Amino acid sequence: MAKTATKQISYEDLKALVGKSQNLFLVDVRTKEEVANGRIPGSVHIPVDTVGTALEMNPEEFLAKYGVTKPPLDAPELVFYCRIGRRSEMATNKAHSLGYVNARNYTGGYTQWSQKEGK
Repeated sequence: MAKTATKQISYEDLKALVGKSQNLFLVDVRTKEEVANGRIPGSVHIPVDTVGTALEMNPEEFLAKYGVTKPPLDAPELVFYCRIGRRSEMATNKAHSLGYVNARNYTGGYTQWSQKEGK
């Protein structure tokens, strides 16, 4: 029986991965304006309305557009975030529907991250 992957990740769990895990693929799905005001280190900006298109690109296209290697379907640490967790939930569900079985939503979003990080 396949275990159902949790679709959420906490601040503490994400904090433990940021800057330490080679496998973390962190996606910021907010607008360009929001990202300009601060983001979680190491995140890749893919606006929520383009997540599906991005994840359906071939690896060469993805690399050319985003400057990073496209995550594999079984990427162990694929995390989406936005400001408060709503848009990233949509992105996480989209990723699941495309076969990214371990995709998770950081529900605290950048709002919680910046509060915890004192920014």
